[in-house]
Amino acid sequence: MADFKDIIGQEQIKEHLQNALASKKISHAYIINGEKFAGKEFIAKIFAMALQCEREEVNPCQECHSCKQALTDNQPDIIKVTHEKPNTISVDDIRVQINNDVVIKPYSSPYKIYIMNEAEKMTAQAQNALLKTLEEPPAYAVILLLTTNVNAMLPTILSRCIVLNMKPVADELVRKYLMEELEIPDYKAEVCVAFARGNIGKARLLASSEDFENVKSEALSLLKYIQEMELHEITAAIKKINEYKLDVNDYLDIMSIWYRDVLLFKATNDVNHLVFREEIQTIRKITGHCSYEGIERIIEALDKAKKRLDANVNFELTMELLMLTIKENG
Repeated sequence: MADFKDIIGQEQIKEHLQNALASKKISHAYIINGEKFAGKEFIAKIFAMALQCEREEVNPCQECHSCKQALTDNQPDIIKVTHEKPNTISVDDIRVQINNDVVIKPYSSPYKIYIMNEAEKMTAQAQNALLKTLEEPPAYAVILLLTTNVNAMLPTILSRCIVLNMKPVADELVRKYLMEELEIPDYKAEVCVAFARGNIGKARLLASSEDFENVKSEALSLLKYIQEMELHEITAAIKKINEYKLDVNDYLDIMSIWYRDVLLFKATNDVNHLVFREEIQTIRKITGHCSYEGIERIIEALDKAKKRLDANVNFELTMELLMLTIKENG
């Protein structure tokens, strides 16, 4: 089931869309901007379902013919814009799926709704083609552009859309969702919350990912034993990271959170606020022989490693430099 109350957090967006539905003042184009996995498509689907609902209320009834079709992705007037090329939405995609289609009246509903995921992948030509429809849309057209980078949109597109920015969801709401809805144990939920940084979809993904559990144990065993390890053993451990489907940034995040725990414990001697509190024995041991400056240097090196990898610097070289810094300061 899906209606506005199933959207966790995002109160401003919910309020805006529900007010639009209540006052029947629907814009022809919306941009929902937020991180990958944050739930943009879920919000778009609920809004589209409510717009087409036969009861015309602020929440989709989920029972009428249109809602039932929408719930199974079979509503003929809710159209998902797709693209063949993985990294580009081309001018042809826009012409065929939106511009040439929008002139045909809705099949059975008050609106014709187009949902475009990854809208940041539109080329400049594709955006200019879309502009033609945005400048003179038929009364029944509603275009929902979902993007992870609103800055990739041309100013002319932005000026014709209502931009809704997603906000990070409060940690306690993410924790509550994981523990109550997904029945994740508290110690595991804690780690997922720390990583997700307010992104509910990412929290759900991590909570159910076997790879995440494996990468977490790999990272922790490396951090626990790095002082006793030879360089070739460290290199082998680094190579292993690449076997997992997870982003290497997740691996570095695990390390950052670990050293933030170490720093926090050294400063407060308090276990309660640690993410990895089940590893307290090791954390206590590390804080015993680490200086504040050393831990700070490691945290800085982790940030630097992320920036280098973003700039496509060689993976193994970046990671080896990082591990040497950890070995020297940990």
